[in-house]
Amino acid sequence: MTQPFLPLTARSREESHRAATPLELFFDLCFVVAVAQAGAELVHAVAEGHAGEGILNYAMIFFAIWWAWMNFSWFASAYDNDDVLYRVVTLVQIAGVLILAAGVSRAFEEHDFLVVYLGYLVMRLALASQWLRAAHHARDAAERTMCRRYAGGVLAVQVGWLALLLAPEPARPWVFLVMALAEMAVPVYAEKDAPSAWHPHHIAERYGLFTIIVLGETVAAATVAVKTGIAENDALGEVLPIAAGGLLLVFAAWWIYFVVPAHDRLTSSRQGFLWGYGHYVIFASAAAVGAGLEIAVEQAVGKAHISTLAASAAVTIPSAIFLLSVWLLHARYFKIGIAQQLVLPVASFAILMCSFAGHWAVLAAGLVAAATVAVGVTLTARTPAPRATTA
Repeated sequence: MTQPFLPLTARSREESHRAATPLELFFDLCFVVAVAQAGAELVHAVAEGHAGEGILNYAMIFFAIWWAWMNFSWFASAYDNDDVLYRVVTLVQIAGVLILAAGVSRAFEEHDFLVVYLGYLVMRLALASQWLRAAHHARDAAERTMCRRYAGGVLAVQVGWLALLLAPEPARPWVFLVMALAEMAVPVYAEKDAPSAWHPHHIAERYGLFTIIVLGETVAAATVAVKTGIAENDALGEVLPIAAGGLLLVFAAWWIYFVVPAHDRLTSSRQGFLWGYGHYVIFASAAAVGAGLEIAVEQAVGKAHISTLAASAAVTIPSAIFLLSVWLLHARYFKIGIAQQLVLPVASFAILMCSFAGHWAVLAAGLVAAATVAVGVTLTARTPAPRATTA
């Protein structure tokens, strides 16, 4: 039975069998709405020939989505007590996510970030209240200071985001960059004297679950695109290679990400920050693969006003970035020998080269991704290690 009010005290990093809660899973699921909206707007922008503007808008919107998710996830890892008040405040944060998702289209099409800002305001006020509650129940002065720094930093940066609404349109990307850096500086400042008690296994699981959700959204988006292409244009021959290649890419992405014991890299707050922040690239590129598959299908059936090379690159570039970023963040620490180390970097380059394969580009990229997994498995079997991994 859930208690109405419990002390919001730090949980132990040594806690055994720590796993994601149903509330956290629900929180992640609601983020799919925002991810899907960002992906759909990216598809529209690129298909209409506005790739540069679309990618910039996508990068900004996805940062907002990812950062809101990350703030909640790390706080929950350290302080989740699952009482009624904690649940209610988390549900308020979910409401903020849905408001943000509702504003994605206006942000893309009209560069109007007001609704996105309001959604963020709801989320951040709720998060700041959680940090203040944790400060109230802190065990010592250092922890109390850390919690108050988080609360103050979150609120101060939220005020700073008003500049995004007031600045002239050409200056907004620069304003966004400054404020994004300010956001990422808050945890570094807050934890400079006392780290929060996040749980390595729990954090690794949370990031893994969000990766699954993003890959799942990629599969869903690609499936709808293929279905539409067949139903409306009777283009099975054109979309089948894209569907097959996309499926191989998603399967390989799942394999390559989850084959490494990510929690082994989370041995300190410094490693946690680098690993956690680096996942922006992993998540954004994984979601962009789904958008790219939609673009490739639309181009194949004549609905997108772009070249075959541009449509192919919409899939191959984020796929290559995903593989390379996974290698940089943690896979390279579990490789034995130069051959294993080169698998993912070489595969990333090979997938980029598939962009020039015309209508077969996505299928070729999928075959390269599948071969990457096969080569990794073979090399690992020949050079076993206690924690070595494949691909």
